[in-house]
Amino acid sequence: MNIASVRRPIIPPAPPRAPDDMSFFGRLAVIRQNMIATWGQRAYEEDVIQGRFFFRNSFILNQPDAIRHVLLTNYENYSRTPAGIRMLRPVLGDGLLIAEGHSWTFQRRTLAPAFTPRATANLVPHMTAVLDETIAKLDARTGEDLDLREIMQRMTLEIAGRTMFSFGMDRHGATLRNFIMEYAAQLGRPYLLDMVLPVSWPSPMDFARARFRKRWTEFVAMLIAERRAAGKKDGAPPRDLFDLMDAARDPETGKGFSDEQLVDEVATMILAGHETTATALFWALYLLALDPDTQEEVASETRGEHLDSMADIDRQKFTRAVIEETMRLYPPAFLVARAAREKDNAAGIEIGKGDIIMIAPWLLHRHEKLWDQPNAFIPKRFMSAEVPDRFAYLPFGAGPRVCIGAPFAQAESVLALARLIGAFRVELADQTTPVIPLGVVTTQPDHSPMFRITRR
Repeated sequence: MNIASVRRPIIPPAPPRAPDDMSFFGRLAVIRQNMIATWGQRAYEEDVIQGRFFFRNSFILNQPDAIRHVLLTNYENYSRTPAGIRMLRPVLGDGLLIAEGHSWTFQRRTLAPAFTPRATANLVPHMTAVLDETIAKLDARTGEDLDLREIMQRMTLEIAGRTMFSFGMDRHGATLRNFIMEYAAQLGRPYLLDMVLPVSWPSPMDFARARFRKRWTEFVAMLIAERRAAGKKDGAPPRDLFDLMDAARDPETGKGFSDEQLVDEVATMILAGHETTATALFWALYLLALDPDTQEEVASETRGEHLDSMADIDRQKFTRAVIEETMRLYPPAFLVARAAREKDNAAGIEIGKGDIIMIAPWLLHRHEKLWDQPNAFIPKRFMSAEVPDRFAYLPFGAGPRVCIGAPFAQAESVLALARLIGAFRVELADQTTPVIPLGVVTTQPDHSPMFRITRR
């Protein structure tokens, strides 16, 4: 798609592209540190990259029609890879993000009413209350060097706690953050045996992950018990996501979640929700600090708005475009890996049983055939009449397994960015050291830069 731009757009820093002839063992050594850095120039130019992965064929798909086939038309033929399951199951259990088959269908049907636009609108007051508190705290720190990444993590965690349980995370937030950091540091990274052993054969790291899971599920169960002790008034409407999830019933069977299932669903919603939104907001603030003109456009759109309802959020068209462009350049989920259960043909690509299919939003969103100026920050491309192909832009996935919490995450991100930039001018304390994205669990920065803010 062609995007006309009056001024030259910024091109944010990115990791160097790997040599196309990098050896298998060379790539393997880099995977644990930064998956993004294993892809060479060909992956940003060609429709399909075919290779071998531990005696099996592998395909990187950059062709929207083939991606549509894998994620939508014949999605039931593709399951998570053993490494993917190993990375996610200890923290998400058998929740919606991991489940397959009938279990996934039951969970999706049961949870759907809790994530409608109307249900999201009822949660906006929780978001605005946390944003009011965050802005008040930042007011007292103007002129200081600030770690806005950490502040965004704490803020989105607080929003997750209040929207899920109607109570703040002041007592439990530090413990929850410690769990996340502990897991990401070692257990959430793939090791060689994680990638080659079947899921039914435990790898050495699986024993450590099992110990982690026991402590983690006990912590989430404690949060649920605390919320249940707070009770719910008879006849009162649901006040948070927990009320909606606890009362949820499969529309076909009338079955609800067991206590064990509820632990996994709550863990999934808290982790998948707060961490990815915090990361997206960090990258948006970083981009706006690099691009003061675009930052002023966001502030101008926000000026005079109350921003305390879904209607207010929906009016922030340019701010939404900034969030969409941020997630194009820094998709929270940088890679989707699937294994073919049976032979298939995806838009002319012959796929064998057991072949590994990789759909990398990082590559797809920067592909030179699909985007004009793919490495540049141009939010207005999302306000153009030339919208990208639905399967060329996948910040929340696509098909039946598209992220159920996407409307919530989008509303929270737009609201937070609009309120923060409406209140403060944001700049980088260090203008010389680039922030390089790392593909480790999510698209993370290689370090947390310091920011400075001033009141508008």
